[in-house]
Parts: sequence; structure tokens; C-alpha cells
Amino acid sequence: MAEFTAEVFQNEYLADGATDAHAVVSVTCRGAGKAGEVGDAAEIIIVDTSGSMDMPPTKIAAARRAARVAVDEIVDGTWFAVISGHSVAQMVYPPHPGMAKMTSVTRADAQQAVERLRSGGATAIGAWIQAATELFAQVSAAQRHAILLTDGKIEGEPESALPQALEAARGRFQCDCRGIGQDWVVEELREIATALMGTVDIVAKPEDLEADFESMMRESMNRGVADARLRIWTPQGSEVLFVRQVAPTVEDLTARGVQTAPLVREFPTGAWSDESRDYHVAVRVPVAGVGNERLAARVELVVDDEVRAKSLVKAVWSTDTHLTTRIDPAVAHYTGQVKLADTIQKGLAAKAAGDDRTATVLLGEAAKIAHDSGNENTTRLLEKVVDVVDADTGTVRLKQHVEKTDEMALDTRSTKTTRIRREP
Repeated sequence: MAEFTAEVFQNEYLADGATDAHAVVSVTCRGAGKAGEVGDAAEIIIVDTSGSMDMPPTKIAAARRAARVAVDEIVDGTWFAVISGHSVAQMVYPPHPGMAKMTSVTRADAQQAVERLRSGGATAIGAWIQAATELFAQVSAAQRHAILLTDGKIEGEPESALPQALEAARGRFQCDCRGIGQDWVVEELREIATALMGTVDIVAKPEDLEADFESMMRESMNRGVADARLRIWTPQGSEVLFVRQVAPTVEDLTARGVQTAPLVREFPTGAWSDESRDYHVAVRVPVAGVGNERLAARVELVVDDEVRAKSLVKAVWSTDTHLTTRIDPAVAHYTGQVKLADTIQKGLAAKAAGDDRTATVLLGEAAKIAHDSGNENTTRLLEKVVDVVDADTGTVRLKQHVEKTDEMALDTRSTKTTRIRREP
């Protein structure tokens, strides 16, 4: 059985009259095992085969290779299917309605079927999501995961198709999204990944797609805990302001919360492998007198309604400014990382709109935050879009010539955070 541990980082001291308690809850899972060990798992590979995938033909060829590699990583006994996505969602494998169980025979058959993928038609991603939802509904599986690849923006279906498909799919499976090349829309794939608790990233070069698919499927197969939830209890009169995953990526879970009891809300976190994730929890509590101590929240990690780990968020009121003005380093760090992601996205939006002045200010601010927090990966991505004159002050200049794929990489990876350095 997987073992979970939870640790809280916070400054529990509040000033007289203050009401908001902030804490970072770090959750670690060990011994997760493999997908399917505690119940059937299901995987769907959705490959864009619209006409643009043949321009150049290296994209569709790379997609065929990537799909074969992903099929090879699916462990025996897993339900699986491959969908060709164009103007409609077309079954590639199995040849019959529904999903197939992975065996040495079905693996070989699926890889042969993938070789026959050809491009043509439009990009109706809503239809693809709908088809995946219907396929997953046909099998009993504790864990459901999909990979979705596209090279273009949505066309050939009503604007309402994707939102409707995502509403029906929400909570039914997780979906990792990849865009190949530079003609797809980051916000479209981010919308899917956010709704379906997955990731979004760019694969700029077709030759890199194979390794990316292999990594995604291997990671999915290593998620032996199919579903876990953060259960947050708060006392009467209190309010959960927000719950955010802040490491390894920024994900706002607040809107996903479900009221399961008068004082309890649960927030889905998806499937787990052996890993650590950090969550920023903010709670507003009724004010109390100086010297009073209250439990602001009890945060539990729950699997199959069983509490696997728990931690406490406290509030103590004080007039000692040395205590009340100190911001916990973890809270400060991740507040900055959330701001970093938001600032990058707003800066790129301003640049796309032709507002170079605003873009320079925002991307300069992002460069300073990334530098100050030691987020070297984001710093490297920023340096492909701006010339950093002085990282300490956030002084930058927009580069005159920037590859579109570099801007898209900065956008898609803006939510990847760096973990706070723990003192030994």
C-alpha cells in the first residue's frame, strides 16, 4: 500500500484583528506501485490526423512513431484504444467498438494499425474528447488517462463543442496535451489540460515527439494510486479562500472543491506516483482575541475515503510584530511562483497585442522573480524572448527576432515551479 506523509509550513501568528491564515502543505507519496495494481487502468492515445499534419509530412510520420512507442509502454492488462482525430474521432484500434486489453497480441496489432495513420480533414478536438469520454465509460477502470496530440487550432466544429465535451469529461479521466510545431493555440490546450487535470507542453521539433510520448506513458503507468483527494475541514464560520497546487506546477484547485459535509470540502488531485507535491491553502477564520489559538484547518490526504496523511493549520493572535510580520519562506516562495506564471502569461499577451511597453515591464518583472527564486529553467526560457540587462532590477529589452516556438515554450511552461530550498 502506498504511504503518504504531509508536512505544514506556515507562520501561525496573526496580527490583532487579522483573519487570513496561509500555509503550504507538502505531501509525499512512496510505494505507489504501478497503474492497474489496485484496479484496472485505461489509456487512450488521441493523434491529430488533420490535413495540416502532412505539412510537412515529417509531423504525421513522427506521430506514428510516437504512438507506437506509447503503445509499447502500456503494461499488460490495461484497457487501451487509439483514436485518429480529424473532422471526427475515428477508431484506429481496436477494430471493434470499445477498448481492448493489452496483451502481446493486441500490442502488435495496435502498432500495425498505427502505421496506417494518414492525414486529412479538420481539427475537431471537442469531438475527440467526447469520443474518449464515451470509450472510458465502457470499461471499469480505477485510473483513466489520455494523451492528446494536435498541430493546429480548432476548426470544423461549433465553438460550443469543446466546452460541452470538457464538461462531460471532467472528473472522468486525466489528459496530457501536446502541441507539435507552432500553429496550435496554447490557450486551447491549456483549457483542456486544466479541466482534465493534465499537462500541456510544446514539442517544437517532430523528432522530439517520440521521446515525449514514451515519457508521458511511462509516467502514467507509474501512477499506482488512481485517485487521491485533499480533504479540508474548517471550523464553523470559516471560509476556504483558495487551494492551489504550487509544485511541481501551478494548478488552481479552488473551483474543483466539493462540499462533502457542512464543514468539509474535498479537492481532487488525480493519480499519484512516487512523488511530492506542494499545496498552498488559504483560510479566513473568525477573529479572536490576542493570545488565543485556533485550529484554522485540518488538511487530510484521502484515498478511497481513507485518511492516509493529515496536517494542521493553526492561527495564533499576537501583538508582537516580530512574530506577526514574518512571512513563512515556503508561502513567500510559492506566492512568487504563482505571480511569476501569471506575469509571464500577461506579458506574452501584451506582446502579441503589440503593446511592447507593457510586455517589457511584465517580462522584466518575471525575469526578476525567476532570478530571485532560483527558477533557472524559467530564466533560460525568458532569455530566448528578452535580453536580460539586469536581473536584480528586472531590466530587460524585448528581442527583435524571436522564434514563435520559443514564446510558446515560455507560455506553456510558465506554470512549472521550482521547489523551495529546504534548510538541512
